[in-house]
Amino acid sequence: MKSALFWHPVEAGKVQCELCPHHCLIAEKKTGLCGIRRVIDGGLVAAGYGLLSAQHNDPIEKKPLYHFHPGSEIYSIGGWGCNFACGFCQNWQISQTVNAQTPSFRPDEVVQAAREQHSLGIAYTYNEPLINYEFVQDCARLARPAGLLNVLVTNGFIEEKPAAELLPLIDALNIDIKSMDESFYKRQCRGALAPVLRFARQAVAEDCHVEITNLLIPGLNDSEEQVGRVSAWMVANLGRETPLHLSAYHPEYKMDIPSTPTAVLERSLARCKRDLAYVYMGNVLSSKGQNTLCPKCAQELIVRQGYTVRIVGIANHACRQCGRPVDVVM
Repeated sequence: MKSALFWHPVEAGKVQCELCPHHCLIAEKKTGLCGIRRVIDGGLVAAGYGLLSAQHNDPIEKKPLYHFHPGSEIYSIGGWGCNFACGFCQNWQISQTVNAQTPSFRPDEVVQAAREQHSLGIAYTYNEPLINYEFVQDCARLARPAGLLNVLVTNGFIEEKPAAELLPLIDALNIDIKSMDESFYKRQCRGALAPVLRFARQAVAEDCHVEITNLLIPGLNDSEEQVGRVSAWMVANLGRETPLHLSAYHPEYKMDIPSTPTAVLERSLARCKRDLAYVYMGNVLSSKGQNTLCPKCAQELIVRQGYTVRIVGIANHACRQCGRPVDVVM
């Protein structure tokens, strides 16, 4: 079994994990809150190493990443567990449980599968990938020399030191900012906001491509003031050109609040576009908030219908109409 990184022994056979800000104090044969970092014989092991809940090709737009190799497919893998406990989790079947009986895969097998699928790279997604830090790192190290890109879809809840060691291997991230309200994270997610914001800034400083998702839940984080705080923070800390995905919530797991109305997403779209150059709507059937427009002349650059993507207004990495360089990695 793979030894875990970022921990130290403490009293009476217990260890303290230092991977994420929970700093779980873990006793023999127990796990941290994530469910996959376990103490065995006085040491912390990555008990979820190589255990995959899903693996297949996805459109890159499904991550969602709209400004990173649009129209491409990426080999996407998920594990088990999460270091959050969101009552509204949209992937709770794999994030809030661990199935240790699933087949185990080696990093080289994942890289080979991605190459056989002719994928852009590997996306670590579906559950929270950062809790499976050792497997992600090992896969990412092999992916680079194989000509594959590495993408993280994450809640961003990780300490600064492990993030600093992993981010040089990562090409793009979608980071979930659930709310700018610290109490929301504590009450709804059993987490904290500040480390997520720190990680987003850290990823941008490392020159990774970053996009942000904000899942809007009626009555909890969907007011115009609340979504405006997200876009305002992004402008000040990540840059005006950082894409924001406003995503519709649907009742899942422990939460039965009705789904986010399309009108709420459209109102939030209009508010955030006062700050940001690129704001999109996701997880909803609507023609609004799908296409990428040039911030200078409003020319359509990329047109999307579901996961069908057409690049219509880009030539030589610039807007075909006004010549402004596009904020898209191609």
